Amino acid sequence: MRSPAPASVGAGLSRVRLDVAYDGTGFSGWAVQPDRRTVAGVLLSALETLGPSSGLVVAGRTDAGVHATGQVCHVDVSAPPSLRRLAALLPGDVRVLAVTPVPDTFDARFSALSRRYEYRVSDAPYGVQPLRRYDTLAWPRPLSLDALNAASAPLCGEHDFAAYCRRKEHGTTRRALSRLAWRRNGHVLVATVEADAFCQAMVRSLVGALLAVGDGRRAVDWPASLLSRTGRANEVGVVPPHGLTLVAVEYPAEAGYGARAEATRRLRSG
Repeated sequence: MRSPAPASVGAGLSRVRLDVAYDGTGFSGWAVQPDRRTVAGVLLSALETLGPSSGLVVAGRTDAGVHATGQVCHVDVSAPPSLRRLAALLPGDVRVLAVTPVPDTFDARFSALSRRYEYRVSDAPYGVQPLRRYDTLAWPRPLSLDALNAASAPLCGEHDFAAYCRRKEHGTTRRALSRLAWRRNGHVLVATVEADAFCQAMVRSLVGALLAVGDGRRAVDWPASLLSRTGRANEVGVVPPHGLTLVAVEYPAEAGYGARAEATRRLRSG
């Protein structure tokens, strides 16, 4: 099944890129859901107050509880909204950081070259600092930075990540992972994960497998060995969402928006 072609900008509307940050704690994810508070629902409500709009499209639909400091979406509007007016309409756990006019060839989802996430974990014996409890996972065992990075390296590159994904009908689980590395600052370890795109729950599944290596419960080669699987590996734990933050989405130069979007549609529908 082919992915849908982009909708053309409606009469009297122009396309803008929105750079968005949010605390995912109080949201049931990004996508609009009946009777649930979602990031897209809150954002659309604010935009509709300012005038006609249509076609809100996001770079990555984050799950419930996942945060963002570098989310990107596009929407077609009658006039670009001002940051101050949006700030007055939006709740404190969502901010639009920038509004940028873009051509209608820009597609926040399909024009993206990569998405970068970070996952924060504390192995401190006391848990997590109180002011970071909503974006950092408390881990009950000491973690080895060397083991985490040794297990992460073989996962980079293009692979079928079926073992780490919740498969969707007509969707591919093949992804190109360009970066997976850990750093430590005191008791806090941060995983940086970057790829062209991610399957549902893929990042949290990768982190779950790697933490089992980092605390000594699994061998260093175990996460990479799962890449031979053709289905979800049930022994892989999915870590909680609150440690995960979408920090950046990368795009080509303006002239490449349309070509990148078409290439991505062909890849995702293959």
